[in-house]
Amino acid sequence: MIIKALVENTAAIDGLKCEHGLSLYIETKRHKVLFDTGASKLFAENAARMGINLAAVDTMILSHGHYDHGGGINTFLAINDRAKIYIHRDALGEHYADRGEAGIKYIGIDKDLEKNERIIFVKDSLVLDDELELFAGVKGTRFRPSGNMALLMKTEEGYKVDDFTHEQNLIISEDGKYLLVAGCAHNGIVNILDRFHQLKNRMPDYCIGGFHLHNPAADKYEDPAIVAEIAKVLKETGTSYYTGHCTGIKSYERLKEVMGSKVNYLGTGEELEL
Repeated sequence: MIIKALVENTAAIDGLKCEHGLSLYIETKRHKVLFDTGASKLFAENAARMGINLAAVDTMILSHGHYDHGGGINTFLAINDRAKIYIHRDALGEHYADRGEAGIKYIGIDKDLEKNERIIFVKDSLVLDDELELFAGVKGTRFRPSGNMALLMKTEEGYKVDDFTHEQNLIISEDGKYLLVAGCAHNGIVNILDRFHQLKNRMPDYCIGGFHLHNPAADKYEDPAIVAEIAKVLKETGTSYYTGHCTGIKSYERLKEVMGSKVNYLGTGEELEL
């Protein structure tokens, strides 16, 4: 299995650009998968520079309904005419962020996507085949990111703190090993891992994604003591972690202090072979 970071908040390879967003290209024995598209068309520009043919992708997954993960979907649709696109049914809802003095800003994705016939709307879980599986419905409450309090959904009663029912996670099974891919882990990476364990009666061998331990708009990090507690839990799972995006550099460094070689940063342009 090969994973290549098309977009992340930092650039690890000269000649590639970065943005606040996440996009991963994943190649398995049977599939070519695009997981999220970042905030713009940059993922496609970087893919071209990296020699990746996005027209050959057969499956696209959107982790949740925020622009920094789904802002490039229309670009992907223009490049690729074959892939099925899996989006949680709540991802096209009214998603906003409280920017303090700057006010409340829309951070959702293009609502016109609902009309596209290639999009498959997922509820709580979906088994695509013996390699790919999606799950949402994470109910745990341990170490939920404090930054969620500034992320809102608009309802008939007004703005409420987002419940992130629209967040889904990808499981990839290959050669007896499991990879868990999370977009931002708004439901808390520990709770997502707990749900994985409920589904598979084991922990994943690998986990890739953002852990939402940094709010870039306010440049506010999760309490370092809490990050250390999360790191202890993650280390005990025995899983190997690759993170970036909304984890934030300082929080990553704190995780690294506790977890050592069990966690590494994945920047734009970097490649993993698992």
